[in-house]
Amino acid sequence: MSTVASVGTEKQGLKMLVTAGPRAQKMVGIWLFGSAAWVFSMVVLGGVTRLTRSGLSMTDWKFAGNLPPLSDEEWQQEFEKYKQSPEYKRVNKGMSIEEFKFIYWMEYAHRMWGRALGVMFALPFSYFLRKGYITMRLGLRLSALFALGAGQGLIGWWMVKSGLEEPASEYVEPRVSPYRLAAHLTSAFVIYSGLFWTALSVVMPEPPAESLAWVQGAAKLKRLAIPVSLIVGITAVSGAFVAGNDAGRAYNTFPKMGDVWVPDNIFELKPTIRNFFENTSMVQLDHRILATTTLISICGLWWSTKKLDIHPAIRTLVGATFGMATLQVTLGVSTLLSYVPVSLGTAHQAGALTLLTLMLLLNHTVRRPSMSLLKTLPQVTKTAW
Repeated sequence: MSTVASVGTEKQGLKMLVTAGPRAQKMVGIWLFGSAAWVFSMVVLGGVTRLTRSGLSMTDWKFAGNLPPLSDEEWQQEFEKYKQSPEYKRVNKGMSIEEFKFIYWMEYAHRMWGRALGVMFALPFSYFLRKGYITMRLGLRLSALFALGAGQGLIGWWMVKSGLEEPASEYVEPRVSPYRLAAHLTSAFVIYSGLFWTALSVVMPEPPAESLAWVQGAAKLKRLAIPVSLIVGITAVSGAFVAGNDAGRAYNTFPKMGDVWVPDNIFELKPTIRNFFENTSMVQLDHRILATTTLISICGLWWSTKKLDIHPAIRTLVGATFGMATLQVTLGVSTLLSYVPVSLGTAHQAGALTLLTLMLLLNHTVRRPSMSLLKTLPQVTKTAW
């Protein structure tokens, strides 16, 4: 059997990503959707780890990982390492070893879950390559995603390391760099998006299209969906800076920020550009504006479908996306007003990825069909009487 098929299989003029027929297509699709779901769970677990302040409990890192402490002596050794960290000295001084064990297990689970994902991805990938199911184009794409996944562990440690350094001022609470946290979360979103989009391309090589009129309607919707997707992505990244600056625990009022609409100190840092990434007031204000813009944009997208002749499945998907955007804003406001409890904070982070998922699905569904399919479509859809 060949290791990788050099070109995509032609199916009535359409280049397929998977060879060897529908069964192989289904197997690869299930594997890729499973991998994407695993990354989704990683993002959620990462949110829980951050919100429980567990991320700085492990003060070293090994690429292959290591066994957790198995004896009281080993636990005491790990605890002594943590006691040397700025977080213990300034935030958790006096913590008991049982409390330390909780945050240690949270961080350990997050790291090992990521390593398990690497194994779960690599073994089926090797098998499908050996069987010759995967085309060259798909093989290169998945290899790039696997490399990003391996690099994600390094980015994670690079992020954690910033939180183990002494803060510039004795009055500053130790936390990871917001830039590094944003890089870590954005990288996870990119990997997830790549896996989910590729899985869709494997199992749904053609978009839903039963008439040329519906194809034209989808093309018009696509021109609106792309910029809205960009806004959704930027809003999600801005949320990473809210997390990195712990900005959700400031201005726990809505719609005003305290007693004002715009705080006076949003430009207090120099140079000015730093305020957008490091100033708690500006970071939260940015996220509020972007979240509102996202909701309005998706509402506009939904409203535009009323005047378009599109596939019913696409119309339903846009409606679901609008509903999810509304829920996500509600979660965000509730999280803010409740002073960021772990449950709501985690749900809000999961909601961001769910909204991104729906936008990816929408963009994939409104893409242009292959020329071979277009030639077979009637001008309008036949209605059953």
